[in-house]
Amino acid sequence: MTFPMRTLLSVSLAAALAGCSLAPTYERPDAPVDAAYPTGPSYQAAQPADAGGLMTADIGWRDFFGSDPLLQQLIEQSLANNRDLRVAALNVEAARAQYRIQRADLMPSVGIAGQETAQRSPADLSPSGRATTSHSYQVGAAMSAWELDLFGRIRSLSDKALESYLALDETRTATQLTLIAEVANAYLTLRADQELLSLTRDTLKSQQDSFKLTQQSYDQGLSTALDLSQAEVSLRTAERNQSQYTRQAAQDRNALVLLVGQPLSPEITAALDNAVKLDDAMLPTTMPAGLPSDLLARRPDIRAAEHQLKGANANIGAARAAFFPTISLTGSAGTASASLGGLFEGGSGAWSFVPQITVPIFAGGSLLAGLDLAKVQKNIQVAQYEKSIQTGFREVADALAGRGTLDEQIQAQQLLVAANQRAYDASDQRFRQGIDDYLSVLDSQRSLYTAQQALVDTRRARLSNLVTLYKVLGGGWTERTATAQAQQQ
Repeated sequence: MTFPMRTLLSVSLAAALAGCSLAPTYERPDAPVDAAYPTGPSYQAAQPADAGGLMTADIGWRDFFGSDPLLQQLIEQSLANNRDLRVAALNVEAARAQYRIQRADLMPSVGIAGQETAQRSPADLSPSGRATTSHSYQVGAAMSAWELDLFGRIRSLSDKALESYLALDETRTATQLTLIAEVANAYLTLRADQELLSLTRDTLKSQQDSFKLTQQSYDQGLSTALDLSQAEVSLRTAERNQSQYTRQAAQDRNALVLLVGQPLSPEITAALDNAVKLDDAMLPTTMPAGLPSDLLARRPDIRAAEHQLKGANANIGAARAAFFPTISLTGSAGTASASLGGLFEGGSGAWSFVPQITVPIFAGGSLLAGLDLAKVQKNIQVAQYEKSIQTGFREVADALAGRGTLDEQIQAQQLLVAANQRAYDASDQRFRQGIDDYLSVLDSQRSLYTAQQALVDTRRARLSNLVTLYKVLGGGWTERTATAQAQQQ
């Protein structure tokens, strides 16, 4: 008795699996950027990949930050404990489960069902003229309403769920790249502010000595009240800057703790206390940029945008399929009897098969509006995909401009510091010889301090720009460089 049911199920399953798809053929939009990065005075000559074809995105973060073990520890802990990255990973797990749920709709849902039906008929409705009570029992396999995916509606929805999952997985990778860059920049900012704090302390000591000297000169009638007031202004300014950089260093450390995702160990805290000077050679400067077309494959945010575009493309297929008939199957096969004890006696087999077809005739324009909505959503995703490419191009171009100019800016700033140092030494000597008043000394000292501050900030900007260039070229998705991993294996 179950043979017809098996036959119909087999035929239906084959028809569903052979269903067509009404989704448009996906075509990647052309990249709306130039074929090469900008050139000119702001940019260095292009750096090709090495002999093995290694690009910046292939450099593992542990190798990129290989000269600073302390920063490596901070990045390692952040990847294990940062809550934003954890949420991104959980979103991927949720999307994967959602895809499995959507994918399951392609297959029928079959279960074991038991049913009892009890019915009482009053006397005036009973053929015998007496009230009767009847019972029936049934046990067997049952298939709930299963839609045959002849026009690819369910398959299109499944493809959309898959693309959403893949997009979130790429977003998780992009979050990791951003996190690594943020930890590195927070670390550089902390070290720069600590160096500025150290510089301010030295300047404060010099200002205190100058103020004492000016006070003595004033008491002896060798300096004016204006000289003493100017010396005090410089002293109070240095005291204010010391409080400012002390606060900034504390806030920098708090920001670093948030990114790491857990309290810093005493060993790391002690190491950070000792890291009071930026290391200008801590990061590699040779990072091949490749071509803008490489960003399509190496930037996870761009890959995520393309997966969202593919999902919107698949959604059009589901909207188109809604215009066609829907065929669903409901069936059961098992045993039935009027008594509970007769369920498994001979001749009690029973089965039912209920196919149903629904043909849309009038839906108030909702189906057409649904298709229009799907097409508009795809156009939105196209624009967002193109914008992600343009954003990536701009970020790389900006970082390349920084790499091409910051070294020269540092050299010029170093010369400026040296010139201000000579001016300060000369003005101090002329003051001690009684040739000039103390105002020229104070002006030279302020100019020297400002130039020294600018030099520290420019050196930090250079290192931060290298970190940014590494990130925007797609670096940071792997711990070790691909060639290094092959050698370890």
